[in-house]
Amino acid sequence: MIKYIIGCFLLLLSAELLAADSETIYSPDGAIKVVVQNKDRLTYAVYYKEQLVIAPSAIRLNVAQGLATSEQLRIHKTRIELKHATIISPIPEKRKVIPDVYRELTVEFKQPFRLLVRVYNDGVAWRWCTHFKKSIEVNSEVAEFNFPRAEMVYYSPVQKRPDADIYHTSFEEPYQIKPLDSVAANQLIFTPTLIAPAQGPRISITESDLEEYPGMFLRGTGTKQLTADFAPYPAEEKVLISGEFPQKIVSQRSAFISRTKGSRSFPWRVLLIVPEDKDLPGNDLVYRLASPSRVADVSWIKSGKGTDEWIIGINLFNVPFKAGINTATYKYYVDFAKRFGFDRIMLDAGWSDYQDLFKINPNLNIPELVAYAKAQGIKLSMWTLALTLEKQLEPALDQFNKWGVDFIMTDFIDRDDQKAVDFYHKIAAACARHKIMLMFHGAFKPAGFNRTWPHALTREGVLGSEFNIWSHKPTPEHNVQLPFIRMTAGPMDYEPGLLDNATVKTFRPIETKVMSQGTRCHQLAMFVVYDSPMQFFSGNPAQGLQEPAFMELLGSIPTTWDTTRVLEGKVGDYIITARKKGNDWYIGGMTDWTSRDFTLELDFLKAGSYEATICQDGVNADRYASDYTILTQAITPNTPLTITLAPGGGFLVRLKKK
Repeated sequence: MIKYIIGCFLLLLSAELLAADSETIYSPDGAIKVVVQNKDRLTYAVYYKEQLVIAPSAIRLNVAQGLATSEQLRIHKTRIELKHATIISPIPEKRKVIPDVYRELTVEFKQPFRLLVRVYNDGVAWRWCTHFKKSIEVNSEVAEFNFPRAEMVYYSPVQKRPDADIYHTSFEEPYQIKPLDSVAANQLIFTPTLIAPAQGPRISITESDLEEYPGMFLRGTGTKQLTADFAPYPAEEKVLISGEFPQKIVSQRSAFISRTKGSRSFPWRVLLIVPEDKDLPGNDLVYRLASPSRVADVSWIKSGKGTDEWIIGINLFNVPFKAGINTATYKYYVDFAKRFGFDRIMLDAGWSDYQDLFKINPNLNIPELVAYAKAQGIKLSMWTLALTLEKQLEPALDQFNKWGVDFIMTDFIDRDDQKAVDFYHKIAAACARHKIMLMFHGAFKPAGFNRTWPHALTREGVLGSEFNIWSHKPTPEHNVQLPFIRMTAGPMDYEPGLLDNATVKTFRPIETKVMSQGTRCHQLAMFVVYDSPMQFFSGNPAQGLQEPAFMELLGSIPTTWDTTRVLEGKVGDYIITARKKGNDWYIGGMTDWTSRDFTLELDFLKAGSYEATICQDGVNADRYASDYTILTQAITPNTPLTITLAPGGGFLVRLKKK
């Protein structure tokens, strides 16, 4: 009888523990702690080394049609597990072998909801899971980010277009830097968004594993809080000619944000949490959280480097033909690619009628160009308008296969509501069937898409080189913000390599005579500093041919990496990144408009002798930004390198093992 009473007491105690209204979970190294509470509402709070960095913040998933919502959830049971795994990236933009180690809290509710919370040594993530029998509509999702103090925040505000609602954006805006409570109430911003306290860790807010659901924006509140916001589900769409090309816009939205399966996992809400700025660019937590590859055979997926002619407007010189969208011009690009170790050329907008991919520009002989490129071992890549690609998808991909085109770009989407997100997955799945790689322009951040679809090598969603055509926005400061903010969400197609370079005083936005702000070496360093397994060189090949040593160095830079180390870094000020490929290392450095001196310790190298090729700002780069020098010397791991960066400057060091 006594044993029976004790057994009943232990059973009741166990049931009480299973239904506890508070759970605490630590990162494997113990530095990060998350407290989940379910009292009046469900909240999470985050501590870093016992310092509160996210105050209790509400999370909730509101499901429509009279179904239970997560607002009145009752906990059934919880469990915490320590998990170890290793991810081998087939297209490693940061590192090939990725340890995936975390503690995971699973909260099972009596209603058809489950909450997963993962705590890594470098961040925190949570996601909702549901198990309704029928399909559901999600009315809204609540995700608050409450900070103890009004820290400095780096954020990109959405600028409303005059011809569409606020949720239409190309995700290309400069960062503003303000105290958190200075972000206007209801100001819509896109992620990643970086919180940079004067004291304490850096926190980047973003998401991962986005599918059949809208992307996450944030809204300011005029306080120390940011809140998640989502584009409502499109009820009606129409085709609008906005600028040069038509695109689908949403003319009417629904009262809900998602119509989806009732039993599923929702996107991860992600907080990268790292001690210093320099720990951000190499952080691949978003990749780790994404769904594994859906492409069984990845042997056909190849990283590489190509040319693109759009930014310079095909403004060639010293050529015996009329430059433009024609066969002779693209043969010239093929020769240039072959000469300097590139894999491919891009045929950008204009090779076909943008509304019909089978209506070829009459100045182009595609079969002749295909044969010429194939003979040189160079691939062709094609630009497409998203609206047209969707309409002609299977016939177009069949035609690309016949031409040997293994990479395409699709452009002008400018949305991340659920229908837009569905489009990305639809196009990626179709391209995988045809063994065609791709990138998206007019695009939101990758959010782990490149793990699920590894042939989606890169994408825009970044204020990049093209803005030099018409604005002053891509400053060296902006360029040195990108690795710490935008790049944490996945690879980005900035399209570096402009060969006309300018100082603050000499820069002008000039169409077809496009120049960049900062030095030539600032542009060169981007090929190492920026993640993109398919890099596109945007400079003028006619100019590049006059500088063969520089172009040979640029062409030799890999685009995927075994290892990445950020040696120095301060968001918006400077960055020095070292990357390893095989036995060789490449080091790229960039600075803002402040000249800087760095002494690089090379103790991360294996013992032995290395041939160092160093491309650095010339002595007159502060006045003539295209000035640079290239020198070669023998070094060992005990040889420190001192580099001087001009205002807006940069450098590149290639270390080849002897």
